[in-house]
Amino acid sequence: MIISTYKIDKMDCPCEENLIKMKLQDIESILSLHFDLSERRLTVRHQGEQEEIDQALNALKLGTTLLNRSLGDNLTDSSSSTSSSSSAATAAASAAENSRQRKVLWIVLAVNLAFFFIEGVSGIVSKSLGLAADSLDMLADALVYGMSIFAVGATRVRKKRVALVSGYLQIILAAIGFSEVIKRILGEPAHLDSNMMIGVASIALIANVICLLLLQRTKSNDAHIKASIIFSSNDIIVNGGVIAAGISTGFFHSTLPDLMIGTVVFIMVMRGAVRILKLSK
Repeated sequence: MIISTYKIDKMDCPCEENLIKMKLQDIESILSLHFDLSERRLTVRHQGEQEEIDQALNALKLGTTLLNRSLGDNLTDSSSSTSSSSSAATAAASAAENSRQRKVLWIVLAVNLAFFFIEGVSGIVSKSLGLAADSLDMLADALVYGMSIFAVGATRVRKKRVALVSGYLQIILAAIGFSEVIKRILGEPAHLDSNMMIGVASIALIANVICLLLLQRTKSNDAHIKASIIFSSNDIIVNGGVIAAGISTGFFHSTLPDLMIGTVVFIMVMRGAVRILKLSK
């Protein structure tokens, strides 16, 4: 077995982690992946040739540098000396844990999709770009979750097609958002319903807090659960930003806070969409 450790400069959020996992999941020589987002490091345990792994990571253009490559302990026949009953019990426990994690991820995915529609409609009614941007951020998260779930076992062509559709959809929606920002800057200020902004964003914040607690209750150290926790934490921050913008809008009678939070979130979504599109190349 070979252990390769990489430094990935642009791996600073769960989006990049999911992109890397999807890019590498077809390489049969890979035994396991370990992500450390705080240190921006990826440890790959694999067998055989390593050129395919290096090429796949470099193709994502995330600033990948090989830090170390060494030989690990190879599995021997003695590792299979445990009893069949013990192996079966371990497999059953693992299956149960995977099932529990999958249910939680489905709940988080459903919440993201639901609030994409709720905040999207509320953003149109209240004329708030902050709510509209937050709804798009929810959709972006849902697409990444969906890609991770549905791409498992799919063909390479299908995975690339899913990434292509997801990426372009986000770019189109973000572009529409940017055009509305420019339109409002150059035209007459919109009359925002700050109370609706605050109310809907507060409900979304509560929903994301519940999702975060559900994810934390799994007490899992798996990379995808850790990534999901970071996603939900980021959503809470965005929800807080929209609430603050709504309060500022109502207090100062200015649309500037709404434009600012909307622009920031649209940029975040566009950045994630561009990286998703790299999977379709």
